[in-house]
Amino acid sequence: MNEKIESTRQQKIGRQIQRDISDIFIKEAAELLQGTMVSVTLVRMSPDFELAKVYLSIFPFDHHDAIMQRLEEHNWEIRKALGTRVKHQLRHVPELAFYVDDSLEYISSIDKLLQEK
Repeated sequence: MNEKIESTRQQKIGRQIQRDISDIFIKEAAELLQGTMVSVTLVRMSPDFELAKVYLSIFPFDHHDAIMQRLEEHNWEIRKALGTRVKHQLRHVPELAFYVDDSLEYISSIDKLLQEK
C-alpha cells in the first residue's frame, strides 16, 4: 500500500470540482460531448492542489475515445470555466487530467456474460 491517503481538504476540494465540472458539462460544454452521456465519477486532487485527476464514465462505451480526444483538445476551455467557479476557494486553478472510469462497462460486460449462460 504505497498510496497516500487524501487529506480532508483534498477530498472536499475534489468533491467541489466534481460538482463544478459536472455543471460545466451540462451547461457550457454540451456541444463537446456530442449527445453522449458523461458523468464525473471521481476527482482526485494532488497534495499541492495543482492537479485534478478527473474520472469520467462515458455512455455509450464505444464513444469514449472520441469524447476523451475532444475533452483534451478543449481542456483549457473547461479549465477556464472551472476557474470562474473556484476562484474564491483556490489560489490556482488546477490542471485537469481526464481518465475513463470503465467500471460500468466492466459491470455491463459481466452482466451480459451471465445472461448468456
